[in-house]
Amino acid sequence: MLLLRNLYPTLAKLNCNVALLPLIASGNSASLHSTAISCAVVKKTTAAAGGVLGLGKGKKKVGKVGAVEKKELPVETDPEKLVSQVCGSNIYITGEDVKLKDDSEYPEWLWTLDWAPKKLDELDPNTKEYWKRVRAAGMRRNNRLKSMKKF
Repeated sequence: MLLLRNLYPTLAKLNCNVALLPLIASGNSASLHSTAISCAVVKKTTAAAGGVLGLGKGKKKVGKVGAVEKKELPVETDPEKLVSQVCGSNIYITGEDVKLKDDSEYPEWLWTLDWAPKKLDELDPNTKEYWKRVRAAGMRRNNRLKSMKKF
C-alpha cells in the first residue's frame, strides 16, 4: 500500500487512470478481473487533440481534394504500326512495343480456342461456373425489378 501511495503522484503526472488503485490497495481483487497491478494502470488517450475521451471524435476531416486532371494518352493512328505491333505493350520509357510474328510461329492450339461465352443451357449444373451465372442472373433480375418500383 505504501508503494502505491508513492506511485500515485507519478501516475497522475503521466495522465494515467488511477481509479483502480484503491481497489488494488485495499486488496479487494474480487471486483477486478485480474489481480495484476499492471492491469490497473491504463494510460488515458483522447480521440483528438483537445477532445474528450469517449465522445466519438475521431481524426479531423480533411477538406475535399480538388478535381484531378485526367491525362490524355496519345492514341496510335499509324495503320502500319497498328498491324505490325501490339500497341501499348511497352511499359517502359525506352524501347518499343512487342512486334507481331507470322501466324505460323504461334502454336496451333491458339487458333482453336473458343472465346465465345457459353450459354447457361450449355453449362453443366454441377459446376461452380453454372451457379455463379445463375446467381448473377438472379441479381440482375432483382435489380431490374427494384428499379421499376416507384419508392
